[in-house]
Amino acid sequence: MSRRASLPGASELFRLTSSPKLDLPSQAPPEPPEPVETAKPSGNGRGDQLARSAAPHGSGRTKHDAKITVYVSGDELVAMEQARLTLRAKHDLVVDRGRLVREAVAVLLADFDQNGEESVLVQRLRVVGSDGGETEG
Repeated sequence: MSRRASLPGASELFRLTSSPKLDLPSQAPPEPPEPVETAKPSGNGRGDQLARSAAPHGSGRTKHDAKITVYVSGDELVAMEQARLTLRAKHDLVVDRGRLVREAVAVLLADFDQNGEESVLVQRLRVVGSDGGETEG
């Protein structure tokens, strides 16, 4: 008698579990959702900026087709978690870190599109040098 466990083969694991013959003909396949029109950025004379498809709000909890990795300091991570917990405790908003970051990016980019040179993004990036450290001034 063998001590080896008997396991199903790949053909059994990856077989179809339903047959088109068994599907009811009265069930029509679901129609694809209608495309949603995104708001076009207003013409503010800055043609060199990229037109963004980002809505005024972050994309929320949806399936995303792109991913980036961002490294943050321990203090930044703690601050983000505290903000998340405050949103939950005081505002009844349950969000994950990804949603929090997407919303922050959406707000920052909207401010940049609207205010350009005077935006928070430009002002903060001017304070921080190209090497990521504070500039002497």
